[in-house]
This record gives sequence, structure tokens and C-alpha cells, in this order.
Amino acid sequence: KNKRTILMKKALLLLNMGGANSLDDVEIFLTNMFNDPYILGIKNKFLRKFVAFMITKGRLKTAKHNYEQIGGKSPLCELTARLCEKISSLKSEFDAVDFAMNYTSPFVKDVLKKYEKFDEIVLLPLYPHHSQTTITSSLADFKKAKEELNIKAKISLCEPFYDDDAYNKIIISHIREAVKDTDISDISLIFSAHSLPRKIIEKGDIYEKHINEHVQILSKMLKEQGLNFKDVSLAYQSRLGPVKWLEPSLNEALAKCENKKALIYPLSFCIDNSETIFELVIEYAKLAKELNFSFYKVAQCPNFSDEFASFILEKSKNTREFSL
Repeated sequence: KNKRTILMKKALLLLNMGGANSLDDVEIFLTNMFNDPYILGIKNKFLRKFVAFMITKGRLKTAKHNYEQIGGKSPLCELTARLCEKISSLKSEFDAVDFAMNYTSPFVKDVLKKYEKFDEIVLLPLYPHHSQTTITSSLADFKKAKEELNIKAKISLCEPFYDDDAYNKIIISHIREAVKDTDISDISLIFSAHSLPRKIIEKGDIYEKHINEHVQILSKMLKEQGLNFKDVSLAYQSRLGPVKWLEPSLNEALAKCENKKALIYPLSFCIDNSETIFELVIEYAKLAKELNFSFYKVAQCPNFSDEFASFILEKSKNTREFSL
């Protein structure tokens, strides 16, 4: 008797928080971000919604102005779409490779509708380090959408990968490319990580632990590969409001940089976004100029590079079943 072959349909879904796709999206982005209980830790839903409304209205004009300086939109969606295309072009077990966002389109629920009949969905949050403000929030958003759509597929999850040797080799290659044909003996390498309020860490978030471990791993790899910068340090960017944040700030790190030469690597992100393209490339470059820096450069994130696409495919083979 002929055995019947059952074709199992499998999708890879990359998760990210999102970025404004147009100036009209800026208000949507801010509203959804500050309504996120993992971002604004106000338990009362109605109070959180009111506070989110007030913060959004207070920041909207400035945020739109900032986006105007980078072409009126975040590059995040376009770069992530290109990454998905690159992964899809590689031979793999996936019938589809897609991405979904928390705060802006394409929203998780809309994307997930396309895969209602799939047998397995592998989730890969595009964040190397774990934080409740990124990975936990993304997975909670996915869980809600899955339940609303009554998705029956097996769900698998890729773990944070800051300590993955293959991923870190990609970072080292991007750092090397950024200073190609440059004497680095007098250049400071600053790993810039997105800051978090100190109270989130005190409540058990392991983000700072992962960041510190990551810098130690990369510092060792740099020495092993003969990339001898004047010094290597860690600083934090993207602080907002009067609460206590992770330190030192990138402002402080640049002010203390006596040699006035710095290469910045955006450690928290896999894909360039407004925090890298606007904050690091434009805003902090202005500060470096005011401080009379003779060299200031920002390395690119892995984005849709061939090696990053291949890494994601390899990483997708090492998953655990995600219990919702």
C-alpha cells in the first residue's frame, strides 16, 4: 500500500516592537508603546491609558520632528522585510518567513491570520538580550493574538542569542568593517545599549546582566582577533523622564572620552531603527562635534546581511516549545 505523505506547513515569524512607517504612525507608535504594561508599569488599565495619552501628547511634536530628520519613517520595517526575503531565498524547512510588530503595522494579529492553517510557527524575537520590555512584551502580544484567532499550531521559541558565538562573529565583522583602513589604537569603542529604568532591573529584569555579559564576551573576542582599540566600554542611550536609569549615559561616556575618537556599536539591536539612525547617527554626532571629536562613527546593525540571515536560519533549529 502507498503510504500517504502528510505535508507539514511551517512558518518562521520574527518579532519586533515596531517603528513608525510614516509621520501619521508616530502617534500610533507612542500611544501603543506607553499603553504597554511592560513599558509603563501602571497596573490600573484606565490610569495607564490616561498617563499614556498625556505622555504621547507631550512628546508627539518632538517625535515627529525627529522622524522628519530621517525621512519621515523608521527604517525598521523595510530592513526587516529585506531580512525576511533574504532568509526565504535560502534553502530551509520553512514554507513562509515573515515578521510582526507590537506597536505599529504589521501587527501580530494581522500577520498571524495568514498562518491559521499552519502546523508549526517558530518565533524569533529580534533582540539578543532578554527584557520584559521587549521579548516578554512581544510574546504576550503574540499569545493574545493566538488565543483570539484560536491558532492550533505548535509554537516553538528561539532563545536570546547574545552569547552565541556565530552571532558575535557577525558583530565583530561589522566592527572591523566600520574601521577598515583606520588606525584604531587611539579610538575608543563604545557599546551603546538601550537604557531601562533602574526600577525595572530591581524587579528582576535580567537585561542588564545579559548586556554586561555580552560586553565581556565581545571584549575578549576583539582581543583574540587583534582588534586593539584604545579602550572598550559600555554606555546607555534613549533615556526619558526624571526616573533613575541604567548608567553611564552615552552623553557622559563621550564627555569623558579624552582622545576625542569613538566608534559606537548599537548593542541592543539587530536591525537599525530610529534609536540608531536618529539618536546615534544624528543626535550624538552633534554632541561629538560640540566636544571637538576628530572621529565619530556608528557601526551598522546586522540588518539583512547574508551572514545574519544564515545565522537566523541556524538559530531557528535550536528551539524549545513555547508554552502559552
